[in-house]
Amino acid sequence: MIRFVFRLAAAIALSVAVIMAVLDATRTVAVSRLVMTPLDTSWQTASPSTLAATETFVRDKTGPVLWDAAIVPVLNLPGFAVFAVLAFLLYAIGHRRRPGRFTAEV
Repeated sequence: MIRFVFRLAAAIALSVAVIMAVLDATRTVAVSRLVMTPLDTSWQTASPSTLAATETFVRDKTGPVLWDAAIVPVLNLPGFAVFAVLAFLLYAIGHRRRPGRFTAEV
């Protein structure tokens, strides 16, 4: 059951990554130069109140060091890349290993 949840979350994250990549590709064609929208900009456009609430929560619970050192650099990456990596990690966690040549049977 847990594997299913991880695989479902991976499929959702991959869908978001594809949607964000298509938006960036459309903008790239429209302005005739490469456009990669940071996750921060996309989140600010979609729901500014949740971005502010998340920042407040992280700063209150862990201090500003975690927000500035770890989360802000991730938010400055292209959104499609962040969601693609997240989809890969979630799928890897939910992947069912099949016994094979180099694996032990569980």
